[in-house]
Amino acid sequence: MVSYLGRSALAAYITVADLITLLLSVFKSLVDTLVSGRRSVMQVCMRQVFFTGNEAFKVVFVISIAVGIAIISQMSNVTDAGRGSLIGKVFVWVVIRELAPLITALVVIARSGSAIAIELGQMKLKGEIEYLETLGIPGEQYLLLPRVVGVGIALFVLNAYFNLIAVSSGLLVSWLGWQIPLSHIKQGIISVLSLRELLISSSKSLLFGVVIAALGCNAGLRVGDSITQIPQAGTKSVIHSLVIVFILDVLISFTFIF
Repeated sequence: MVSYLGRSALAAYITVADLITLLLSVFKSLVDTLVSGRRSVMQVCMRQVFFTGNEAFKVVFVISIAVGIAIISQMSNVTDAGRGSLIGKVFVWVVIRELAPLITALVVIARSGSAIAIELGQMKLKGEIEYLETLGIPGEQYLLLPRVVGVGIALFVLNAYFNLIAVSSGLLVSWLGWQIPLSHIKQGIISVLSLRELLISSSKSLLFGVVIAALGCNAGLRVGDSITQIPQAGTKSVIHSLVIVFILDVLISFTFIF
């Protein structure tokens, strides 16, 4: 038992250390890219934004509608006179602040996190990464930076869409199904929806996207000389992303309480 815990702690330490090292390398590459103004890197970054955001939007669209209706269904049992205002506050506290960043992160983990790990794992196994380096092409700028920045931007945008669609569907269902005046719900939303709440939701989504992509890159680059390690890299990327995203969510929420 003690040895198992020791191995787990060591593996967690290595993963976090690799993550921090990779993020520092990406940050340095970002600064160099902005200074040099390399269009090719930015084009790859925009393609990653499109790939991550466009492919995940359909899933996010359906889930956001379901979440908005589910929140209204659960709150429909509130029968006091101020239930409309309370529903609006719940939407801000539950959907905008917590569910939107987490659910969009889960969708991106399942789709793009594993895909990044598998793609880079295949490139490393085939020697494509070493070939790029022999040509003098920095891997951090053309492989890591576009993926990390692209997924971060995509998740940030997906989070905004999730909030908008979930709140809109909730307002519509509450008005049509339970005849709750829209003005009451809007009043509840406006009363608690501050810049601070938007900052919490946005910072979570952006940080989650950066971490998910970085973990996918790290898992792919750790692939050795066996093809069986490629699916393992995808699995590790998903598991590590789930654990770290939930830990970060708790830390951010706890930090903004005070």
